Parts: sequence; structure tokens; C-alpha cells
Amino acid sequence: MMKTISIPTSKTSLVLFLCQIISALDVPLDLSQPPTITQQSPKDYIVDPRENIVIQCEAKGKPPPSFSWTRNGTHFDIDKDAQVTMKPNSGTLVINIMNGGKAEAYEGVYQCTARNERGAAVSNNIVIRPSRSPLWTKEKLEPNHVREGDSLVLHCRPPVGLPPPIIFWMDNAFQRLPQSERVSQGLNGDLYFSNVQPEDTREDYICYARFNHTQTIQQKQPISVKVFSMDSLNDTIAANLSDTDIYGAKPVTERQPVLLTPTGSTSTKVELRGNVLLLECIAAGLPTPVIRWIKEGGELPANRTFFENFKKTLKIIDVSEADSGNYKCIARNPLGSVHHVISVTVKAAPYWITAPRNLVLSPGEDGILICRANGNPKPRISWLANGVPIAIAPEDPSRKVDGDTIIFSHVQERSSAVYQCNASNEYGYLLANAFVNVLAEPPRILTPANKLYQVIADSPALLDCAYFGSPKPEIEWFKGVKGSILRGNEYVFHDNGTLEIPVAQKSSAGTYTCVARNELGKIQNEVQLEIKDPTMIIKQPEYKVIQRYGQASFECIIKHDSTLLPTVTWLKDNDELPDDERFLVGKDNLTIMNVTDKDDGTYTCVVNTTLDSVSASAVLTVVARPNPPFDLELTGQLERSIELSWIPGDENNSPITNFVIEYEDALHEPGVWHYQTEVPGTQTTVQLKLSPYVNYSFRVIAVNKIGRSQPSEPSEQYLTKSASPDENPANVQGIGSEPDNLVITWEPLKGFQSNGPGLQYKVSWRQKDVDDEWTSVIVANVSKYIVSGTPTFVPYEIKVQALNDLGYAPEPSEVIGHSGEDLPMVAPGNVQVHVINSTLAKVHWDPVPLKTIRGHLQGYKVYYWKVQSLSRRSRRHVEKKILTFRGNKTFGMLPGLEPYSSYKLNVRVVNGKGEGPASPDKVFNTPEGVPSSPSFLKITNPTLDSLTLEWGSPTHPNGVLTSYTLKFQPINNTHELGPLVEIRIPANESSLILKNLNYSTRYKFYFNAQTSVGSGNQITEEAVTIMDEAMASRQVDIATQGWFIGLMCAVALLILILLIVCFIRRNKGGKYPVKEKEDAHADPEIQPMKEDDGTFGEYSDAEDHKPLKKGSRTPSDRTVKKEDSDDSLVDYGEGVNGQFNEDGSFIGQYSGKKEKEPAEGNESSEAPSPVNAMNSFV
Repeated sequence: MMKTISIPTSKTSLVLFLCQIISALDVPLDLSQPPTITQQSPKDYIVDPRENIVIQCEAKGKPPPSFSWTRNGTHFDIDKDAQVTMKPNSGTLVINIMNGGKAEAYEGVYQCTARNERGAAVSNNIVIRPSRSPLWTKEKLEPNHVREGDSLVLHCRPPVGLPPPIIFWMDNAFQRLPQSERVSQGLNGDLYFSNVQPEDTREDYICYARFNHTQTIQQKQPISVKVFSMDSLNDTIAANLSDTDIYGAKPVTERQPVLLTPTGSTSTKVELRGNVLLLECIAAGLPTPVIRWIKEGGELPANRTFFENFKKTLKIIDVSEADSGNYKCIARNPLGSVHHVISVTVKAAPYWITAPRNLVLSPGEDGILICRANGNPKPRISWLANGVPIAIAPEDPSRKVDGDTIIFSHVQERSSAVYQCNASNEYGYLLANAFVNVLAEPPRILTPANKLYQVIADSPALLDCAYFGSPKPEIEWFKGVKGSILRGNEYVFHDNGTLEIPVAQKSSAGTYTCVARNELGKIQNEVQLEIKDPTMIIKQPEYKVIQRYGQASFECIIKHDSTLLPTVTWLKDNDELPDDERFLVGKDNLTIMNVTDKDDGTYTCVVNTTLDSVSASAVLTVVARPNPPFDLELTGQLERSIELSWIPGDENNSPITNFVIEYEDALHEPGVWHYQTEVPGTQTTVQLKLSPYVNYSFRVIAVNKIGRSQPSEPSEQYLTKSASPDENPANVQGIGSEPDNLVITWEPLKGFQSNGPGLQYKVSWRQKDVDDEWTSVIVANVSKYIVSGTPTFVPYEIKVQALNDLGYAPEPSEVIGHSGEDLPMVAPGNVQVHVINSTLAKVHWDPVPLKTIRGHLQGYKVYYWKVQSLSRRSRRHVEKKILTFRGNKTFGMLPGLEPYSSYKLNVRVVNGKGEGPASPDKVFNTPEGVPSSPSFLKITNPTLDSLTLEWGSPTHPNGVLTSYTLKFQPINNTHELGPLVEIRIPANESSLILKNLNYSTRYKFYFNAQTSVGSGNQITEEAVTIMDEAMASRQVDIATQGWFIGLMCAVALLILILLIVCFIRRNKGGKYPVKEKEDAHADPEIQPMKEDDGTFGEYSDAEDHKPLKKGSRTPSDRTVKKEDSDDSLVDYGEGVNGQFNEDGSFIGQYSGKKEKEPAEGNESSEAPSPVNAMNSFV
């Protein structure tokens, strides 16, 4: 059975994979081997005294090892202690404490030995100590009386526990006491005050010690602190407190820094390599000192240095010998500084440089064991054999000890043993077991046969060939069944037998053979390698900026190997998506509905297969209108200004561009907010100008690209003092409403403009250009005042001044007004008319004297009307028209006149009151123009070669008619227009007979009238001459014969078949030239012919309703329907159903479209019927 292995692609996974392979190269357990310790308890083992003690010792070997223990250097006979048992097939001890045993009785140093016939391995010395959490000793704590500004240290002095407790300070309510640069806890647990303040007074400073091992907390008795301010000491307190208690009677003064810990100017510190170095400096002083750290002669190590406890503690992690040196802390405040130098020495417990490793040798081979360690001071190396110092161990001629190395030469099977290397100094020791196992074994491959490896293209491939043999086999790799040995830079051969292909390609797939050989034999194994396409994200999620409550969608489209099953997982901020129905995960996308602020973050699409993993991330930024500003504060209050400050609300991921400040006047307009000003978004204070006598409240609105925030809460109110008005009313006007008055109006001041109570207005006026005094009146808060008894329309000087209870506003500016107007007194004179053409005239007049206008000149009005038409001499209803010319214009144009007509006009002057008298009527005539089109054109009495035309004169002749012009031309069967004939007709004629026309031919006529000025618009019409009468008579005679009827039926049937074939072919060949018009005017079924007329029965083309165009005949009933022609009545008129009477006259009025020029037409308008086709056929 083939086993599949998926090789991970990441570097970290690759290292772990190799480590697993290396660890698998141990001696197979079916072969003899010395014991190896696989598990043991820590060297310093602190146990819970309430629970059973378990001391671990596990080992492997062949044969399985037996176990024994020593305690404090002597044999520990577990059979004699009922509380101690050893687990089956194990060396682990269980000491029963829960059934009466005491942990303290089993304190000591324990060591385990695992032994079989090939040697003995020993564990570390395991020191067993039960944890301790003693109570605080009873002590009497005196209250601490401290003067404000002095330093203070509250000592914790916790009981000595095992392990040491964690210290923290809380109050009676179990709330941690706040700490700061001024108040903080030291490394020893004491609470340090750099300087005390009155708020430090309390009676419940409690130090707690938490013993994690036993999960217990011990509490010290509460400590009382009373802080006195010298200003508040009264005689009673002074009498009851000694000078020592209150530290003298000096007032609070600032003090330069003094170190509370460590004391003195220098100290030393020893720390072990790899531990955390903690250095501390806490200083007293007022103001509170600031601590700074430096290393003399060097820099603090980057990435390993941290500052804690408000920079009072310097923390360096993972220290090494290079961190030794002098560290200086400097405490500084404005009054001075103090420093302390800590000399740090980094020592080192022993650590491995080269730990001894197991040796598997065949008889006669050589080998070495190396044990190298370092430390400060340098460790001493000692060797043991099977747990016995090598100096007193049994002799082995193949063994030679040389310091930290044991050399083996020509080993034999009896040379098998376990050797212990011990490296120790004053700070600790290291103990390592390494066996020498002498075996003679042929090669064996431990990797299963036909193992299948699957890797991603362009990733490393690691093919395992775990082996064992003694002597150590040589490993070779081959590709394919008969392939050559693999060599070269494209392969890496590891000592453990693994073949690495650093960059596996598609061509790397196949069968690989591993061959292991030594002098005792050879063995091989085959493995399979498959290369898969990498998983890729071809459409990655993109950065999104979405407004709150909008919808966000991220895409993640992938491409993967068809044999791998991918799983797509979405993460938010590297964690699972929230359990929220708004998150919709699709096949290749993630949609978030109604996004909220908490949806902000990084979204990652993770695609996993059994072989690889890819991911892509995008950030979602949720934007919204800003939150409203808050904490509005008014400062710097003055009579006319104030400073407003605020704290901006959250900008919601869209920067605030500006703040809008609004105000409310609770005194004059409560509840109404007005715009005051706005400032940039980086500004949070503004100086506001104020008006007197306003009860101000302010609010602030933040604005960003998304919109405006809700208004902030209003600020406190601020009432400004009253003052006299700063300004006067605006928009002052003086306009009379009657000829004898003057109405003075103004725009009253708004409430906040009044500047105080009792707002009134002083209205003043006097006649301009007359040496008069000002007349004044004071009115209430209104907006107009009427002055009566004034002369008609004279100018006045006017001013309006505001005043209140505190005084007048500044002197107002004067404006000019006029008393009331009256109607003008005289009419314009010297009115003249100049006719420009038949529809346009220009009128002139002299201006009216200004004094007679008696008001503001608005302009002139021209009244004009048509009296009669000169061509008909008939009077009509007079409709006057009016044109107004603004200002002082003295001429104007009169458009839209009718030609050849008589007009009258007059002119009037206009002022604000109305119109003055009219000037005398002026008569003028317009010249002739071109006439309109004739009122109608009828064509009657069609014969074989003649037609009769009748017409009506133009509705608007616009002059004296001089003649008519008739043009006509034939239209053939292909809708082409023939030669154009033109005839001039006297103006007094109303009809005309056209002769010598072609029979059965359609004609098109163009008819218009002329005056001496030119031709008017033309009217068009069409008509058809009748067919040959003899042929028609012969047709009727023949049609009465029976044989002819039968023949015609057969011919009709044949024609019907031909028509169907023709239509089918025509449809296949496309549209003929006039098909579009035929489509637009499709023929209905042709009317059946009467049997007594000798005509055929009903005929229709059901396919496309188009008759054959063959011949030019008129039906016997003389009827022409609009459907019978594609280009006649339908083309030249709109909606007219015309037909001919039996006498050939055309019935119905023709109204044509805008006519085409005669030369443009080229299509016949006749649509022949089946009868026409039949006549042609005969």
C-alpha cells in the first residue's frame, strides 16, 4: 500500500521536518542498545504540599531497562516506604501525600538510574522542595503623618515564600491603588512617594502577596497616611503633634531630587546569562523628578531594552556577557539632578558548546565522544561510565580519556556502555548521557516502501531514506528503475539519508530509488514524487473605503491544481470572522452588509490545500460623518469678544476639514441658531466677536468629506452688556404712495443689533434744494413712517437713526426720496412714422418735458392697430397692440405688420403712477408683399386627354394680384417625373381646361399667385386622365361571354400562382426601391368586382399586401383609394381620403406637405389593380 506524504513548503516547516527525520535515526528498538533517558522532572522541582509528588523518570533500551533511585546521595529503597510507589515499566515515582504523607518529609535531592546489560544512564539531580506561603508576622503599624511635598516609603516586607510571592497594593475595596511618576511600587514591593499630596491621605494602603504555586493571597494590615498642609495646621494640631511628626513648620517648598533607592552613588549587580536584568532607580523631589538611563561607554542594547514603572526600571532581556558594564540612572527636576551608577556583571551557568552524542560502532571501528561547555567561570568537565566516575570504572583498553574528549579505538562488543559528561561551576551544572553501542548489523531502510511524496512546483522536495546499519551504511540515490546515480548541484544529500531537491520542477516527478550498503549487505527502497501546480490568488481583495451602513465586497478568485481540494477561509484582523449574519461568504467573495465602525480592519483570504497555503489581505476603512465635538468651554470673556474651545469628536476615518460655529440668542430669538463663523479642522479654539445685549450660546459642528456631524451640546450662556446701537437701519427709502405724501421705509435692526433695550428710530426729512430745517420724529420699533401734505413729486433728503435706552447710533447717512407721483400732464409731440418694408415700420417722437411727467419716467408706450386692408377695402374688428420702450427712448420699431394695409398709432408717456394722454393718431400704410397660396385647387372632368382645374384666390393677397402660374408634369409607372410645363394665367381667371394630355396618365400640378412684389407659396395636386373608352367597351362585351369567364378564371388562377412565386422570390432577393413606402401604406384586400360588370372575384396578396405594378388603368367604378397609390395623396397630403366621382371630379380638400421641387420627383404614384394587370395582359 502506498503511503502519501505532503511536504510543507515554508522554511520553518522544512526545518521541523528535517529535525523529525534526524530524530528518527535512532537505533531501532528491536536491536540491543543501552538505556536512554527520555523524560525527567526539572532540576529545581517545587511541589504543592497538598498534592501527591510525582518525580518523572522514563527511559528506553533493549532489553528494557530497570530503574533505581538515590536520595541525598544514598540508595532510596522504595519498598520500605509505603507512601512511595514506582509506575510499572517506568522509573517514575509517586509519593502519596494526600493519604497522610507530608511533603516536608520528602525534601531532598533525587537521582534516577536506568540500567540494562549494555550500560546505565542517570538523570539530573532533582531537588524536591514543597512550596511555602507563610502568613505575615504580627506587627503594630503606626499612622504616617507626612507634610505635603515630602517623600514617603510604605514598606511591604512580605513573608519569605517558595517561590517568592508577587506583590501589589490595593485598598479595602480590592481596587488597585493608582500609580504614576510620583507614586510607584519598587521591585522589593515597597510603595514609594516622590512627594506626597493631600489626596494621598487615606487609611487603607494594603500590601498583598500572591503565592501562585498554592494559589493563595496573604494580606498585610492596612497602613494609614495623613498628609498635612502647613497652611491648615491650627493650634490644636500643633499642640498634639511633635516637631518630628510634622517635620517642622516650614511651608511647602520645591526640592531637588534625592534617590530613595538604591542608596549611595554606586552599587553592584550580578545577573546570569540568559536571564532578565532589572535595574531600578526611584527618586524623591518636588516637582517629581524624571528618570533617564544610559550605559557608560556604550549604547543600551537595541530590541532587548525596555523601560517600565514610568522609566524607573530598566529591563534588558536575554542578557549576555556583553551586557556587563556600568549603567547610570539620572533623576532630574527643575532644581537639579542626582545620579547613581550600577556596575553590572553577567556570569554564566554552564551551557553547551558540543554535547556528547550517541555512538553506534561496529566491532573494530574507532570513534570519539566530545563534551564541550562554556560558562563564567569556566566549567569543570568530568566523565562517568554507567553512572560511576570514570577513574574508578572498569578498565576498557579501547577507551582513552583526554579532557573533554573520550577516544575509542578498535572497539569490541564489550565496549558498549553509557557515558555521562558533567560540566559544572558555582552557578550550576549540565549532565548529558551518551551511549557507545557496538553492533554488527547489515543495512536496513526504515522508510516505508513506495512512499508517495507530493510537493508544489518550485518548492523543495525532501525524499526520506531513514536507515540504520553498523558499520554506518553509504547512501546512494537513483532516479527511475535503471537510472544513473544522482549527483550535481541540483541535489542536496543529507547525512540522515534524505534527498533534497531544492527547486522541484514538473520534470522532477517520478520514481526515486534509495540504496543503502555496508560491508555486511545492501538494501534499496523506492519512493514516488508527484509535482503539483501551486495555488494562486489571481484576483486579490482590494482596499475599500465604505461609508457607514454601506456594503463592502472583497473578491478572492483562485487558481489551483485540479487534484487538490482548496478550502477558502476569511479572517478579520487574523482572527475568525464575527458570528454575524451581515457577513456573507460566497464561493469567491466576502460581502459585508450594513457596515458599521466595528467592521474596520484587515480582511484576509486564506486558501489552504494539503500542500500549500496562500493568502491576500485588504483593509476596510469605514468612514462616516464626524462625531459631534464636546466639552465646549468659554474663556477670556470680554464685552465684545470671547474665546470658545472644544474637543473634536471621532473623525470616523475621514479627516475633519473644518468646524462651523453657530450661536443662539436666547434673549431675542430663543431656539433659532445662526451661522457665526468657521475654522479649519486643525483648530480647536476660536476668538469670537460679540454684540452687546445678546444672551449667547454656542455650538460647534464638525465637517468632513462625508458630511456634517450632529451639533455639539450648547455651551454655557453668556450675556453681553448693553450699549448704544452700533449701526443704523439699512435700505432706507422714500417713495410716495399718493401725490401728496412721502412714505419713508427702512429695514429694522435685528434683535442682537439693538445692543440694548428700548430700541426706537429717529426719522428725519427735509425738502431737497430748499433751505428748510430738518423735521424729525421718534417712532417705536417699526419699519415705516408716512409724511403727509407734501408737494407732488419733489425730492426729499431722508435719514433714519437707531437709538435705545443707552443712546443713539452713529449719525446716519442721507438718502434721496421723492413724494408721491401723479399722472403725466402732456403727450409726446412730433410723432413720425417711417415704413421700412411691408411688415416693419419705425416710429419717432419728441420727449416730454420732465416737469410735466410729475413722477419717475418709466418709458413710452406705442399703441398701434390695423384699420383696413388696402386690397379689399373692408373694415374689420380693431385689435390694438402695445409696445413699451423703457427709459427716455424717443424711437422704436413696430414688427409684425401686415402688407398692403392701413394702420394708426399714438404714443403716451408713462411714470410710476400711470400713463399720460395719447398723442394724435398717426396714419401710415404698408406696401405690397407676396401673396399667400391659393385657397384651394380642384381638378375635375377627367377625359382621355384633358382635365379641368378650378382654384380660389389667396386668403391673404397682400397686394394686387397680377397673375397665376401653373406648372405640371406627368408621373410614369416607375414614379419618375416627366418634363415640366409652365402656364401663366391672368389674375381674373378661376378655372382652366388642360387639353392634349396623355390618356390614363397621372399628372402632378404646382399652382401659385403673384403680385408686383413676387410669387407666393404654391399649392400642389395630382390627377389621372381616363383610359381608352373603346377598349373598355370591348372588355365589357367580352366579359359577358361564358367562354371568356372560364378562360379568365383559369388565367386568374395561373396569375395567382405566378404572383405567389414572384413574391417569394422578391422576399428572398430583398426589398425593391419603393418597398419602404409600400410597407408604410400596405394595401388592404382589393374590393371584389361585380359579376354583372364582368370583373373577377376577390383578390388579395396575403404575403405582403402589394399589388403588381403593371399598366396604368383606372377601375371601372372610377374610384381611386389612398391605398392605391404609394406616392400620390399619401405623399402630398396628411390624412386625406380622396376619390373621384363618376364624372371624374375630385372630391375633398387637399392639404399638402411642404412640396418637393418638381425636378426632384422621379417616382410614379399609380398603383395598378388586378384589373389593370388583366387589361394589360389582354
